[in-house]
Order: sequence, then C-alpha cells, then structure tokens
Amino acid sequence: MSRTLKYPKVTGYDLVEQIGGGGFSTVFRAVHFEEHRVAACKVVTLTLETKPYDRKMIEKEMQVHSALKHPNVLEFINAVIVEANGRSRYHPGIYMLLELAAGGDLFDKIAPDVGIDEEIAHYYFTQILSGMVRSPSAMTHTQLNWFHPQDYIHREGVCHRDLKPENIMLDAAGVLKISDFGLCSVYKLKESGKMRLLSERCGSLPYIAPELAGSAPYKAEPIDVWGIGVILFTMLVGNTPWDEPSENSFEFCAYVNGQIFDKDPWNRLSSTVLSLIRQMLDINPDERLTIAGAFQHPWVSRASQVANQGLVALAQRLTQSLRNAGDLEIATPQRFEGKVDADGDQIMGSAAVHNSQFTQSLLLFSQTQSGTRYTPCLTRFYCSLGAGIMMKLIHESLLSFNVKCRASDPVSRGTIISDVQLRLRIGGMDRRKVRFKGWVTVENFVYGDAEGSFVINAKFQGSPLSWRQLWKALIKHDDISPHVLRK
Repeated sequence: MSRTLKYPKVTGYDLVEQIGGGGFSTVFRAVHFEEHRVAACKVVTLTLETKPYDRKMIEKEMQVHSALKHPNVLEFINAVIVEANGRSRYHPGIYMLLELAAGGDLFDKIAPDVGIDEEIAHYYFTQILSGMVRSPSAMTHTQLNWFHPQDYIHREGVCHRDLKPENIMLDAAGVLKISDFGLCSVYKLKESGKMRLLSERCGSLPYIAPELAGSAPYKAEPIDVWGIGVILFTMLVGNTPWDEPSENSFEFCAYVNGQIFDKDPWNRLSSTVLSLIRQMLDINPDERLTIAGAFQHPWVSRASQVANQGLVALAQRLTQSLRNAGDLEIATPQRFEGKVDADGDQIMGSAAVHNSQFTQSLLLFSQTQSGTRYTPCLTRFYCSLGAGIMMKLIHESLLSFNVKCRASDPVSRGTIISDVQLRLRIGGMDRRKVRFKGWVTVENFVYGDAEGSFVINAKFQGSPLSWRQLWKALIKHDDISPHVLRK
C-alpha cells in the first residue's frame, strides 16, 4: 500500500504554499508560526534515478550560495536533505531555505517594450553592480559606504553565469536581490587570487556573451558583465536587444555593424547610458568594460535621484509604465483596493514582512473569497464569470495561442466548500526563443456586491516580460476581454 508523503519542517518552517519553481525545482512560501517569520523554500526532488552529477551540482550551488553574504544577494538560510531511500515519511528532496523576496520579480513591474524611467533603472543597476563587485579598490569613499567590506560575488571568486531578469528579485523594502546560483562556477582562489578559464556552455540565449558561441575556454568576469549590460538595456526599453548574440540574429548583426543605433528602441536611450551599454556589450571580452570601470562611468557614478524619496515613491515610479499601460488597474481594480486585514492568510504571511509600505504601494495584495491575500505577481485579473466557466474560456484561448496546456486537480484553499482553486499548467516558447512554464489558477471570489472569479498567471520559468506579454494577450482575447473587471 502506498504511503502519503508530506513535506518536512525546515528549521522550524512549514511549507504552506507553492509560489514558484523551474525545470528542476519547486519554490514554496515557508512560515515559522511560532516566531512569525517567513522565508522561501526551494525544493529539488531526489529519486533513486537522481544522477551523481546532478546531486554534485546542487551541493555546489548550496555551498557557494551559503558563503555569499551581501545585502544585494538573496540570503541562504539553511538546508535539509531527505534521502530517497524509501524509509522516510517525507518527500525525498533537497530543501533550501532562502530569504523570501516579498517584492517579487523586478521585471514583473515593467511594461514590455516600454521599460522603466532612467532614474529607477540607475537605482537598481547600481545594486546589481554592488552584488557583483570584485574589489572595492577602484571605488570612491561614497561608493564604499554602500558595501560591506567582504563577501561580494566576484570577490569571492564566483561567476554567476545566469544573470537575467528571472534571477533579479526585490525584498519587502524594494532592495534588489540576485538569486539562483545553480549555474555558478568558482573561477578564482581567494587565497592566491589565481584565476582559471571556464569551458562549460550555459545560460539563457538572449543574455549570454558572444564568446560562449565558440568552443574555446573563456574568462569568467566578462561573462557576467555582458549579462548585466543586457539587463540594463532590458530595464530601459522593456525587451532584450536580440534573440542571441550570433550571426543567426539580424538585430545582433546590426549591432555589431553599428547599423542599429538610430532605430527604435536604441534611439530612445540617452547618449550617456548608451555609451555605458556599448562598453559593457563590447563583443571582445578583453576590451569589455569591467565592473570597477562601470562604477566610474558618469552615468553610474552620479548620485541617485530616487534613493531618498521613500518606499512609496519608489514603488510608484517603478510601476509607472504599468499604470500608463492600464495593466495595474486590471491587476488591482480600484473597487478591490483596501488595507490588508488580519485574516488567516495574512497571519501566515507575517505582516512584518509582507505588509510593508513598498509591497502595499505595489498592490501585491489581492481580494479573494477567503479575504485579502499576498500575491507577489501582477499578472492577475478579476472576471465577472464563475471559476468553472472562466477556466474553460482561458483554456481555449491559450490553445489558440499555441500554448501547451494541461489541467491539474483542483486545490482546496480552506474550509469553504466553494473556495477551490482550479489549476492549468501551461508552457511554450516565447518570441525570443526562451522556454516558459507556469500555472494559471482560477478561484471564485465575493467582495461586497461583486462576485466572479480571480485569475493568477504564475510564472515558474521564463522571462517575466514575456510572461506579461502572454497575460496581456489573454486579457485582450475576444472571449476573455468582455468579462475582465476594470474600473
């Protein structure tokens, strides 16, 4: 007779809700009820078929990540391993307890093909550099005040190798956090400073450096510099500059030949930030700007215009492109805005972490049948139809976009009989040839004299910008749009 396995407590934390994941892992919101604290728990399932190489890579990720202590690096708290030996009552897996990025994805707040204003991009770009900096020797006294005197990713001899929007998160105070060290590599000995070349080909095509297209070994640090340069471009214009940095991309070839800078979206960039991006995206890794050099660039070294404006102003400026596009009004119609109450979900969420000025201003709380609930993504909407009918329409609409869909068993969210969440697993390839995976969940809601269904598009893998494009296409579909609740 088969046993029903459950998830263990991880250092006193209960795994209460699945909030994300990827191709090889699942991420849960974890709550320490006694101490009223929250965290995230990344679970990598172990089976008897798990290969020793895969196990070694996970262990390397934990070893490296746990050693990185920096305000712009997602904190690694602890880990528990449940072996796949058939003797445990718990799901076999590696459970990594991490800091919860309560502000969600940075790029979830950016309108595709629009981007964010230059001052917000500057504010967060300097934090990415902060997390990656190798040595403080080239920085001014003012810049040094931003950092701890140790434990930076490059200074620790670590190359991230997978810097992209999916791995850039925000905490409850709007501080940027670099996450996911699954593809990282140690390229330098801290004691001697001796460096080695890397050879493994990895990363996401729109963000990898052109030298990875060949077979020769490559230098580590220029790889991360290139990824950061693509991220800066993407923040400013709402899209990556190309599908991949090779001759297969017309856009990249036009960039190399200098034939793209008078065209949209390149011509939207100011001359100062364009010079920075071009130096970080130099196709010759030996000529590419270093991170220390980036700190000295005039666009970076100037004082931030938003750092002292407060969390509410920061959140509002970050989401301004979504407001202008009307997306934020769909994610949180004014009729459902309100203060976070003290229902069961919020007790689990811990008001001290989730209910900050920043997260409230981002409108990361949704009104559902069971009360106000913390919802870290803004790809969501309310409908006037019930959950069952709405899910059928959504399923058919997604199929018309050639999105792969697979229905899953409904999940009960509480003691209310009708408080059931319908789930649809979806996936495919976006227009930048990047694979995406995620869930569409639909549940009934009642709020005052309004009732209908609440829909969340939750990304597990892929670009947040592409995910938002899919969300926008869905709410504009002829079968969906008439039922979407707005003002």
